[in-house]
Amino acid sequence: MMPASWTPDSWRDRPIRQVPAYPDPARLAAAEDKLRRYPPLVFAGEARRLKAGLAQVAEGRAFVLQGGDCAESFTDFTANIIRDTFRVLLQMAVVLTFGASVPVVKMGRMAGQFAKPRSSDAETIDGTTLPSYRGDIVNGPEFTAEARVPDPGRMETAYFQSAGTLNLLRAFATGGYADLHEVHRWNLGFIARSPMADRYRDLAHRIDETLGFMAACGMTSGTTPQIRETEFFTSHEALLLPYEQALTRVDSTSGEWYACSAHFLWIGDRTRQPDGAHVEFLRGVRNPIGLKVGPSTTADDLLRLVATLNPDDEPGRLTLISRMGADKVARLLPPLLRALRREGRRVVWLCDPMHGNTISTAARLKTRSFDAILAEVRGFFDAHAEEGTWAGGVHVEMTGRDVTECVGGAHRLTESDLARSYETFCDPRLNAEQSLELAFLVAEELKARRGPVVERQPAVAAQ
Repeated sequence: MMPASWTPDSWRDRPIRQVPAYPDPARLAAAEDKLRRYPPLVFAGEARRLKAGLAQVAEGRAFVLQGGDCAESFTDFTANIIRDTFRVLLQMAVVLTFGASVPVVKMGRMAGQFAKPRSSDAETIDGTTLPSYRGDIVNGPEFTAEARVPDPGRMETAYFQSAGTLNLLRAFATGGYADLHEVHRWNLGFIARSPMADRYRDLAHRIDETLGFMAACGMTSGTTPQIRETEFFTSHEALLLPYEQALTRVDSTSGEWYACSAHFLWIGDRTRQPDGAHVEFLRGVRNPIGLKVGPSTTADDLLRLVATLNPDDEPGRLTLISRMGADKVARLLPPLLRALRREGRRVVWLCDPMHGNTISTAARLKTRSFDAILAEVRGFFDAHAEEGTWAGGVHVEMTGRDVTECVGGAHRLTESDLARSYETFCDPRLNAEQSLELAFLVAEELKARRGPVVERQPAVAAQ
């Protein structure tokens, strides 16, 4: 049970990191008061459905695909950009569903991923030092003194853009855009363009056969809603706690508190202090929640955090998102898997292969190597196979656009290609082609590994 001392504002009495220095506390309080009067963005029943899906993942019966922008931008708030990212996530999910032969829980880093943690409070360029850019919900990316002042009014803009994005996502998910036949046709177009087409055609052929069999049995888009529609959930890092608290509501059916800014919220690697404000806030809301697990995480740290965030060991409540780096995952992840298995803790494990593999080029551009991303994913699968646990999903920073921010992939992008379409204000993202390529390669891993791991999972869960 939740400790009685928790309240939506009890985090304010705890140490906090990654907090903006708002110059006018009165303006901040007024912005929070305004948000408290607005309707919730998501509903408790939706969050409970996601938790039920994640409980299936915790038991080894489903897989998670979580993806989207490193940080959403106010200027990129267009229907086409939202549609293109949603479309690629659907394409990836279809590939993963057939690769794993299990349902895929789909979560977008969308409709709220506006805040970003920073390694330093300040940034210096050409001798000028200004506050760091912390995401559009806090300040602007332009390197000017005016833009970098934290502005609480930006929280309202984030709210309304999130509401608009959610409206469009719900329409896409239930209005026919997510039809399985259409998504598969999009994948065939990708295969035709890919230099690795031969490698992917076998899976495409399997999908063809399955859809043909279903149609022969009378299961078509017109007769079976599950073919025409899909469930899609939103997620973001719960970094800006004044915004999160302002959108926290009591569920009228259960009397429990839910964070209503997104279905799923996570704690970042920089804000996971057991006695810190972010852990305090998320331990009390009843949403499914996540925790980033970086290379500095010890088994004792993790066990303490898991006990705090999911004291009742509720399946689907807690997702651990590993982000070790390709060169560290084989060494650092297995001890954590063993520690949780010894304690009988039921959690979902995802692989974030992006954040531990960021490098800088000679031109001072941040990038990521597709080969390193894939290597970390394979290391993640290897670790789970060795420990007899379920590798539950992937968490990637990606976009539906043809950006050039990560090197490698089937089209062999190099550092010289980055300047062609380098658009991110924060971290480099996989483009649409690289995202789909990753999905096909992960599907191959799932196909090769899923049998023995799934068979062992019930015994692990019962411990």
